[in-house]
Amino acid sequence: MRKQMGILGAATVAMLSAAPAWAQEAAETAAPVVDKGDTAWMMMATILVMAMIVPGLALFYGGLVRTKNMLSVLTQVLAVASLAMIIWATYGYSLAFGGGGNAFIDGFDKLFLKGVTQDSTVATFSAGFEIPEFVFIAFQMTFAAITVSLVVGGLVERFKFSALMVFAAVWLTIVYFPIAHMVWAEGGLIFDMGALDFAGGTVVHINAGIAALIGCLLVGKRMGYQKDVMAPHSLTMTLIGTGLLWVGWFGFNAGSALEANGSAGLALINTFLATASGVLFWMLAERALGHKGSLLGACSGAIAGLVAVTPAAGNSGPFGAILLGAIAAPIACWVVMRLKVKLGFDDSLDVFGIHGVAGIVGSVLTAVTMLPALGGPGGDDYELGSQLGIQIAAVTIAALWCAVGSLIAFMIAKLVTGLRVEEDVEREGLDLGEHGERAYNY
Repeated sequence: MRKQMGILGAATVAMLSAAPAWAQEAAETAAPVVDKGDTAWMMMATILVMAMIVPGLALFYGGLVRTKNMLSVLTQVLAVASLAMIIWATYGYSLAFGGGGNAFIDGFDKLFLKGVTQDSTVATFSAGFEIPEFVFIAFQMTFAAITVSLVVGGLVERFKFSALMVFAAVWLTIVYFPIAHMVWAEGGLIFDMGALDFAGGTVVHINAGIAALIGCLLVGKRMGYQKDVMAPHSLTMTLIGTGLLWVGWFGFNAGSALEANGSAGLALINTFLATASGVLFWMLAERALGHKGSLLGACSGAIAGLVAVTPAAGNSGPFGAILLGAIAAPIACWVVMRLKVKLGFDDSLDVFGIHGVAGIVGSVLTAVTMLPALGGPGGDDYELGSQLGIQIAAVTIAALWCAVGSLIAFMIAKLVTGLRVEEDVEREGLDLGEHGERAYNY
């Protein structure tokens, strides 16, 4: 009996001593966890970005045009965003993130969302944690939708609705999807360079700004530009749109962490602070340029701050975010109030002046906001000069790709439908001429 007890005791000791190694091995082979908190946050972030488009961007842009064109802007934003969503689900997601591609574009492995089910998952930035693939697809879908919708602002009050739809389909295919892949997908050219773009400085804002600039140059100036008064018809609507954009941008920036964690919290506070800084410093720039601080300026500064912090949202400390708003807003203000007037191009609602310029400033200076001295996450071995070079290269590649691709997309639209409405339609307003309705019946 004593001998049997000894054998049993030895076996027990052996089992207990082996338990930690066994537990570690089991943990390493355990299936990744789909965290309900992360999933719920990402669903909410997706809805917040959707609110940025309709009604946020639609009202922001709509308030800035003349009364006779208000409805046309609302219609264009709603329609082009809807088109982007259908294209994204059909083949856009596959081209951007579907796998099996190269440094410039992915393949057709997930055409029509092939193989995606409610059980499919994608990785987050934390090992062992994933989110449902449908949630990731929907989140990225809203990014594609708002990016092409932003381009509308450079073309309003004279661009054909049919031309916009043709342009959008071509542009998403040859510009947006490749750049999204290059910047955010593993194996993408810009991703592998080590460029930092937390939530879309290059993919969204530089992309939209360059496309709007190309488009406004091709379609030409509005009738009476720099001669007639073209004041915004409702800054009240623009303020409402600004507020919706700011609130929705928390989903845009904090959602890009893909998890409900400290990185999302950092992006959250940075989205507050850079925007507030942009508001104040744009108004100060207005005063420095000899104008009164205006509501339009404050709204423009808010957007400039939001744009500038987008690539740095999780790559900056709070005071780095304040610095971004303080730098980007005055530069964008000068471009809008001085440079655009001097050069005479009609970027109607300053898509390039705000999104393009602040996007470039934010994307380049993201290298600076990484510095620990500004509260950034760069370590002791962080090399500012090297990262700055990478950021400049990434901006250059994205801008050149977008410029060439946008030119092609606009030229295809011109061949198919023509770009500009007839003079009598422009004079009467696009509400009636293009859509047979009025925004206001009085």
